[in-house]
Amino acid sequence: MTASEVINLVLGFVGIIIAILLFWSLPVPRFKSKNTEGLPFLSIIIPARNEEARITPLLQSLQEQRYKGFEVLLVDDDSSDRTAAIAESYGAKVLQNNGAGKSSACWRGANEAKGAWLLFLDADTRFTSVDGLRNLLHYYQGKGARGILALQPYHTVERVYEHLSIVFNIIVVVGMNLFTLWGSRFKAAGSFGPCILCNRDDYFLSGGHEKIEGAIMDDLALGEAFLDQNLPVRCLGGRGIISFRMYPEGFGSLIEGWCKSFAVGSKSTHPVVMLMVILWITGSLTTAFQLIFSIMDERTTAMILNGVLYILYSIQTAWFARRVGNFRWVYFPFYPLFFLFFAGIFLYSFIRVNVFHSVKWKGRKIKV
Repeated sequence: MTASEVINLVLGFVGIIIAILLFWSLPVPRFKSKNTEGLPFLSIIIPARNEEARITPLLQSLQEQRYKGFEVLLVDDDSSDRTAAIAESYGAKVLQNNGAGKSSACWRGANEAKGAWLLFLDADTRFTSVDGLRNLLHYYQGKGARGILALQPYHTVERVYEHLSIVFNIIVVVGMNLFTLWGSRFKAAGSFGPCILCNRDDYFLSGGHEKIEGAIMDDLALGEAFLDQNLPVRCLGGRGIISFRMYPEGFGSLIEGWCKSFAVGSKSTHPVVMLMVILWITGSLTTAFQLIFSIMDERTTAMILNGVLYILYSIQTAWFARRVGNFRWVYFPFYPLFFLFFAGIFLYSFIRVNVFHSVKWKGRKIKV
């Protein structure tokens, strides 16, 4: 074997090990008390723009919750469909926001809220258990009911193209800096966005969504606003509690959605974590290419070693992905396609943000 082949094999094995350290764990809230005493009234705030096709599962799951001590405020951000009518049919109070954006909608909802605690939910989320909300609230209470508790919903997929989100979902989680072997040693990058629970006093002390209005990554910015006030930000996985389905509208929506956030969001990731991500991706792709070359050149030893590495990367990618979503096992032997797609969209996002200074989302052109 040549020196370059040996280096590539070493890089491949290093990538495997680094990835284990990078994504050491993804804890989820564990609390199964059936007692609802001591839980304050909750305001659930849902910013929504043209969510007619996606919001029903969330509203239905809220109706099914055993814990009933909450109100639902849907802030309609200038929808042109039946979003508001559907929300009203499920008993939600609808507020109009005149198209000022998600942060503005969240701020409007918070100012109208009656609850001592505030729960911000994206319209495409839904609780997967009738006790999910109660367990979430108990966990927050058990941690002192201070700062933010943010969950990354478990990603449910239905169509083949949705598997292209695999690497994005993994890196969204590890990019928060909190799930390495070293735990909370690194500062949190912010908070997850789809499910954010906080108490009212801390929210307004941080400046809330009014302070971060205009930020593309409102979730990261809100988390930073809480951290600036020395308020804790806890990020956990949502498996067994809350889930979502991302970009069911089609392939174009998937590209637009990930492009909107990734180049900007990566700036909040700790440099050490970012380096680990780069080494993992590089090792995975190098292994795939070296396997192809060894097969073409009929080099048996290199073929076997790279083949073993390729299988390990397939298994590892599946292991990580199944922590964050119900991605199907059958697609993981083709894992290089997911990494190449991620690299392409990240590059496209980087160009949109740093060259054209704009991204598109839901028919809007957003300046960055």
